[in-house]
Order: sequence, then structure tokens, then C-alpha cells
Amino acid sequence: WVWARSTPALWRAHNTPQHKMGKVHGSLARAGKVRGQTPKVAKQDKKKLPKGRAIKRLKYNRRFVNVVVGLGKKRSPNSNAT
Repeated sequence: WVWARSTPALWRAHNTPQHKMGKVHGSLARAGKVRGQTPKVAKQDKKKLPKGRAIKRLKYNRRFVNVVVGLGKKRSPNSNAT
């Protein structure tokens, strides 16, 4: 930064207290703010997933047997579109 010393305005811009490193993501006083203010919802009862061979059969049927070939992009496994 030899040229910065020759121009005092540029030298001042890079050496002001605002340009110190660190303190990027805010203080820890606000940590967990969003999770703390969301309402608690009780977990729902779910159907029991099959185990072992049965789950392999379910995955095979889901991926290769019941596929619907349509227009546009391939549907992702996590999409909720009908």
C-alpha cells in the first residue's frame, strides 16, 4: 500500500475503526431469538415405517414402479405436488 500513503483520503479509509476484523454475525444476546418466539407444536402420531426387506421393497416401488412420465422436469422425491 505504498500508493495509499501518498493519498491521505485512501489511507484514512482503510485505517478507520470501522474496518477492524471480526464481529460479523451480531451479538450472542440475540442467539436463539427466532426459535424462542415460535409457538410449540406437539408432535403428531405417525404410521410405523416398515423395517428391513419391507422398506427396500417400498423404496423400489416408490422409485421405479410407480413413476409417472410427464412433461417438464423430473419430480423430486421430497416434493409434495400431486
